Amino acid sequence: MNYRADLLYSQGAFTAGQGLSVNQNGTILATGGDPTGDTAPLPGKALLPGFVNTDSHSFQRLIRGKSESRAMSGRDFWSWRGTMYHAAAHLEPDEVYDVARMAFLEMLLSGTTTVGEFHYLHNAPGGGPYDDPNLLSKQVIAAAKSVGIRIVLLRSAYMRAGFELAPDPGQIRFYESAAQFIENMEALAAETDVPIGVAPHSLRAVPLRELKQIAEWTRERKLPLHMHVAEQIAENEACLREYGLTPVTLLGREGLLGPDFTAVHAIHISPEEIGLLARSGATICSCPTTERNLGDGVIAADQVMGEGIAIALGSDSQAQLDPLEDARELEYHLRLDREQRAILDQVGEKTLASRLFDCATVNGARSLGVNAGILSPGSLADFFTVDLDDVSIAGHSAEDLLPLAVFSLNRTAIRDVVVNGRFVVRDGRHLLQEEIVCRYKELHKKLWGGVLS
Repeated sequence: MNYRADLLYSQGAFTAGQGLSVNQNGTILATGGDPTGDTAPLPGKALLPGFVNTDSHSFQRLIRGKSESRAMSGRDFWSWRGTMYHAAAHLEPDEVYDVARMAFLEMLLSGTTTVGEFHYLHNAPGGGPYDDPNLLSKQVIAAAKSVGIRIVLLRSAYMRAGFELAPDPGQIRFYESAAQFIENMEALAAETDVPIGVAPHSLRAVPLRELKQIAEWTRERKLPLHMHVAEQIAENEACLREYGLTPVTLLGREGLLGPDFTAVHAIHISPEEIGLLARSGATICSCPTTERNLGDGVIAADQVMGEGIAIALGSDSQAQLDPLEDARELEYHLRLDREQRAILDQVGEKTLASRLFDCATVNGARSLGVNAGILSPGSLADFFTVDLDDVSIAGHSAEDLLPLAVFSLNRTAIRDVVVNGRFVVRDGRHLLQEEIVCRYKELHKKLWGGVLS
C-alpha cells in the first residue's frame, strides 16, 4: 500500500510530492515521488511519524479531575497517591481492560502509535495473586490489541512502601517478591507476542539487593529497563537515609545505568548526576503534563540535552494526553523559570522544533526498543496525518509547519492514524470509539458515583 499526502515529514523537514510505500508486514519500503500499486490518497493533509508514549499508567485515567482540590487529595504528590490507590483498589480484570482501552483510544486520537505501559497493578483486590499472576498484564495487552495501538508492556516490580515504612494498604495490589516478579516475568515472556520490558518502580519500592537481581535478569535477556528516578525531593532524602547517596549516584555506583536504562522523571538531579547519566548512555523520560499537575518540579532540560542525553516523553498519570503539549512544555517550563525565550534552541545543531519533535517520537522509540518514530525504509509504518486547513495551523508554509505544529497544533488537526500499515483512525474517528467510551462511562459512574464517592 502507498500513502500520499500533500506533505511528508522526514529528517527534520516537510517535503511535497513524496509518497510512503508500505509492505504487507507493516514495514516502510520506500519514500518517493512515484509509488506503484494501490494508493491511499490523503489530500489536504501532512503525514508525520507516530508519537511514542514512553511512560503510561493506563488505570490512572480514572482519576482525571478527581484530585484537583486540597479537600480531595491534599496539597502534594504524597497525598495525591491516596486518590490513585482508591481507584486501583476496586478494579476487576474486565475493568482494567475497559480503562486501558479508554486511555489507549485517547492516545491514538492524539497521534500516539506506540505506548510503553509501566504496569504495576498485579494482584486481586484483597492483595492475593490471581490464579494467573499475569492476568492484569494480559488484560492491558488485550486492550491495546483491541484498540490497535502498539504496546511495550513494562511490567513493574513493587515490593515495599519505602525505607523503614510499614506496608501500605493502598499498595497491596502492587506487591510481589523479587522471586515472584522474575517468575512472573518469565511466564509473561513465554505467553505473550508483544514486546516486554522490566520496570522496577523506584528505589523506595524496590530495595537495592532485589533491584540488582532484577536488573541482571533483564540484561541477560536484553530487555528495556525503566525506573522512576528522582521525581520528588522526599524520594531523594529517603534514598540518602537508606544508602547515603541520592538515586542517580547510587545507580551509577552499582553499575545499573546504561544505554538500556530509562530514568523516568529525573527532575531533582545534580549536574554531576546529569554527567553520570550522559556517560552511561541512559535516556530520561520526562512527563511534563503530569509533573506540572502533581507539582513535581521542572526538569533542567537544557542541561540534560546539553550533555547529549536523549529525552523521551510520557503521559504517566494521564492528566492530559497530548504529546505535543508535553514536548512544548519542556521549553515553556524553562521559559517561566528563567524568564527567557527559546532556551533549548541553544543546544546542539537541530532546530528547537525538530529537537522537541524527536522527544515525542524517535527518542521514545529507542527507549522502548521499537523501530519506530521515523519515516524511513525499514521502519515500522506507524504514522498520523494532520489537516492542513485546521484552524490551529492554517496559514502555514512547508518551511514553518514544524514549529507551528510543535508549538500550536491542536488535537482537532489530527485526522488519520496508521499502526503497522493499517488505519486505526480515519477522519478523526475510531471504529470502536462509541463502544469504548460507553463502557468507560459505566465504569466511571460505578466507581465515582458509588464506591468511591
